[in-house]
Amino acid sequence: MSVEHGVEDLLRELAPQVLGALVRRYGSFDMCEDAVQEALLAAALQWPAEGEPDNPGGWLVTVASRKLVDQVRSETARRHREERIALSTPQAELLSHSADAEPDADRDDSLALLYLCCHPALSSPSRIALTLRAVGGLTTAHIAAAFLVPEATMAQRISRAKQTIKASGTGLGMPEAADRADRLGEVLHVLYLVFNEGYTTTDGADLTAPALSAEAIRLTRMLHRLLPDDGEVAGLLALMLLTDARRPARTGPDGDLVPLAEQDRGRWDRRLITEGVDMITRTLPRGQVGPYQLQAAIAAVHDEAEHVDATDWPQILALYELLEQAAPNPVVTLNRAVAVAMVHGPSAGLDLLTTLESDKRMARHHRLLATRAHLLEMLGEHDAAAHAYRDAARRATSAPERRHLASRAARLAPAPHRPTALPST
Repeated sequence: MSVEHGVEDLLRELAPQVLGALVRRYGSFDMCEDAVQEALLAAALQWPAEGEPDNPGGWLVTVASRKLVDQVRSETARRHREERIALSTPQAELLSHSADAEPDADRDDSLALLYLCCHPALSSPSRIALTLRAVGGLTTAHIAAAFLVPEATMAQRISRAKQTIKASGTGLGMPEAADRADRLGEVLHVLYLVFNEGYTTTDGADLTAPALSAEAIRLTRMLHRLLPDDGEVAGLLALMLLTDARRPARTGPDGDLVPLAEQDRGRWDRRLITEGVDMITRTLPRGQVGPYQLQAAIAAVHDEAEHVDATDWPQILALYELLEQAAPNPVVTLNRAVAVAMVHGPSAGLDLLTTLESDKRMARHHRLLATRAHLLEMLGEHDAAAHAYRDAARRATSAPERRHLASRAARLAPAPHRPTALPST
C-alpha cells in the first residue's frame, strides 16, 4: 500500500473520532465539521511528505480546534458564536492546547455521529451525503463525483443538512432508549443505500462505483465493532460482503453488465464469501431474524452454488417468503417472482408480477419490465420478451443496463434482413 493510501485510510478512520471530540467540547456541529474537513485536508497534504505525528488523532484535534477559532474570528456577522465558544473555552487555551493531553481524544463517537447524521428531520439524500462527509471523512468533491452531481449542488445539500440539525437543537449523543431502535434502523438503511448506489449506480456511464460500496462496508464494519451483538448490523455487513464478492464478474472487458446466471464464478472473491457466510451462519441462530439477515442468507445460497444450475432455488424461495412477511415491499415481491419462476415455472412467476402493475412505485420501473421480459423469454415468447426488453431499456438510467437490455431485445428480435443493392455495371 502506498504512503498516500495509508494516510487516506487512517484519516477516514480518525474523522468521526476527531469530529466527536470537537463537538463534545464546543458544540456547533456545522462549524466543527467544517474545521475537521480543513484539518483532514492539511494532514493529507503534510503527512505523506513529513511523516505521521506520534499522536495522529491528537494532531487533528489540535489543528481542527485552531481552524475553528479562525472560523469564529472571520465571521464578524456571527459574533455571538465567538462569544459562546470563548465562554466555554478561553481562546488562549484553545490556541495553545496540546492535543496529546486531550483526555477524550481517543474516545470513539462514531455511533453517536451516525445517529446524528441520520436525524429524522433530514431527507434520505441528505442523510447519505452528511454521513459520507462527517463519518466517512470524504470531501464534498468526492461525494459529488460519486453521485454524478456538481460539487456546488452537493455542498448546498450538505450545508442545508447541517443547518437542519442545528435548527433541531440536537446535540451529539445517543438518542433515548425509546428512539434508539428506530434511529438505528435509519442508520442501517443509509448504509444499505450507499452500498447499493455503489454496486449498481442509478445514473452514468459506469455500472458500479466501487468507492461508495467500499465506504459502506468500512462504515458497517465500524458499526459492527461498536454493536457486535446486534443481529441486523451483522446481517447487513454479511449481505454487503456476499454481494460485493461478485463485483469482479459483474462486468465484461468492455464494462457491460454480466447477469448473475452468466457470471464466471471463478472470479468471485472467495475470501469475502467465506467471511460473509461465516458471519450470517453465526448470526441467524442467535435470536430474532430481521430483513438484512434474510437477505444475507439469500446471498449466501447464491454464492455457495458452484455453478448456476446448482443453485438451491427452493431454499431461496422459502427465504423470500419469510422476507416478504418481515419487510413487505415491491422489490422483494419482484425478486420472489423470479424464485417462483425457477421453482414453479415462468407462468407462475408472471402471475405474481401482475400484482405489481398497480403499484405506482414499480408499474413503470425498468426492473419490473426487465424481469417480465426474462420470464417471457423463459416461456419462449420471444417477440413479447423483446418488446419488454426494449421498454425496460428506454426506462433504465444506467448506461450499462440500457446497453444490456437493448442487446437482449436485439438478440431475440434481430432487425429484418435488408438486401444490399446490386453493384452498378
